[in-house]
Amino acid sequence: MDEGELIAERRRLKRSRSWWRGAAIVVGAAMIAVAAGGSDLARRYQPYIAELRLSGVIMDDPEMVEALEDAMASRNAKALVLRIDSPGGTVVGGESFFRAVRAIAADKPVVAVLGEVAASGGYMVAIAADHIVAREGTITGSIGVLMQTADVTGLLSKLGVVPETIKSAPLKAVPSPFEALTEEGRAATRLLIDDMYDMFVGMVAERRNFDRPTALKLADGRVYTGRQAKANGLVDALGGIGEARDWLATKGVDGDLPMREVRVWRDEPLLGGLARSAVSAMFGKTYLPERLRLDGLVAVWHPDLRLR
Repeated sequence: MDEGELIAERRRLKRSRSWWRGAAIVVGAAMIAVAAGGSDLARRYQPYIAELRLSGVIMDDPEMVEALEDAMASRNAKALVLRIDSPGGTVVGGESFFRAVRAIAADKPVVAVLGEVAASGGYMVAIAADHIVAREGTITGSIGVLMQTADVTGLLSKLGVVPETIKSAPLKAVPSPFEALTEEGRAATRLLIDDMYDMFVGMVAERRNFDRPTALKLADGRVYTGRQAKANGLVDALGGIGEARDWLATKGVDGDLPMREVRVWRDEPLLGGLARSAVSAMFGKTYLPERLRLDGLVAVWHPDLRLR
């Protein structure tokens, strides 16, 4: 074999070895993927306890409600743990989660674990659970509804600004910061607040097994510590996730089952999401306070005063 043939043979051998090395890498990667996928598949079809975390201001969130309903439709989801750390939010937001959780509780045990704050709308969601656990220092309660406005007409007058509004009827867009609130407008707004307050008190009375006078007495807007809430019957036990698992065990659910958080994928550009997260982390609620973005009726306890 001459030198040219030797060189050609070496090249063939080199190409052959490279091919087999590449094939070995591909097969190895495939085996790892199959093993990982099989493990994830096995985990997916094992019994678990679903966990829904509600933090910050609660607003109407159809995507999260749908994700919760889908997760709990699985026969492998044996129970639901609500982890609530929220000062409240909009009435509709609290009501939507309340209704969804009550529908789930008809088939599976639900326990709420309250964090630092579970007040107003946060408490509205909590009472949808069959059992409520709070820390001794948890701030909860604040049962009530409000609508806020501000009369800036005096300030505008000093600045030489005269707002003018043309509307179809006197009660349209009432209350408004650009006009003084009339007695008629105040009465109409009061009816609105009273109706939603009546709904909230009714929820508390039904879910906590209170008569109407007792529920009204506790629903004067004040907040309670976890200890006070336990004494008043607003929560069932003091503790945390351990106590929640112990209660689930009494309902036939293995307290040692793994917990799987209910999540929803938001269709949001990557850079936009990162930028928003960075701003939120840097400034917290000093940047665009969440109260300023809540329109209409709210059930909330000082969201702008609480640091996250």
